[in-house]
Amino acid sequence: MPLVGYHVSEVLARVPATVAREDLVSAGHLALVLAARAYDAETGVPFARYAALRIRGALIDELRSMDWASRGARHRARELGAAHDRLTATLGRTPSRDELAGELGTDVAAVDQARQDAERRVLSMDAAVHPVADLVRDEAPGPEDNVLMGERLRYLRAAVETLPDRLRLVIEGLFLQDRSVAELAEELGVTQSRISQLRTEGLGLMRDGLNASLDPELVPVAARPDGVAERRRRSYFAAVASRAAMSAAAAPVLPTQHTTTPAEQQTYAV
Repeated sequence: MPLVGYHVSEVLARVPATVAREDLVSAGHLALVLAARAYDAETGVPFARYAALRIRGALIDELRSMDWASRGARHRARELGAAHDRLTATLGRTPSRDELAGELGTDVAAVDQARQDAERRVLSMDAAVHPVADLVRDEAPGPEDNVLMGERLRYLRAAVETLPDRLRLVIEGLFLQDRSVAELAEELGVTQSRISQLRTEGLGLMRDGLNASLDPELVPVAARPDGVAERRRRSYFAAVASRAAMSAAAAPVLPTQHTTTPAEQQTYAV
């Protein structure tokens, strides 16, 4: 409950006074209940962090529902403002309605309608005072994010391809081929619980293999650094790095935007 109050107060400090606190609190409480029902402790994400995301999203949705203006109306208002600024700079004076219509490639009636929309706006995502748009972040990845994601995906593919045969069969079957545990157990002649063990072992080895190259501080320290098992792990880490490096050399120019497949997203998330 205090978590809802905190986020409501944060939002109210950035929106017009016409927004009722009770409306936001109600939306926040509903989001809190839904978060409690959907929360899965096995994900390892603290409940407060998970609930905060759901509450904040619900508050933004509530603010959007209060905004009468459609996306098209806001877009036309922005276009009108941009055209007005361009003509003012070019002409050295305030442009007429006919000049604005010509600049926008439309008629005077459309210019008047766009002006009315801008003047009637009571709560806008683009308002100059207390902009609600500041609450909505663009989650689209930027160029740097795309480069980093491309690098991680190279290592992910290398980690899968370098796994020992049995582990690779299980990981590829479950995550890339959508095969069932029972089907893999029958093929390998083992129990379904053994498939689950191999899955856990394979994912753990892949995680450490990626971290060994990308985030070395996250690789756990072995109890027996000179043991046979640890030497095999280190050999696997080196093989992943080598395969990823060869993949990068084969395709030195990275795309500006990479779209991951559902299978890649699922495997990387796990």
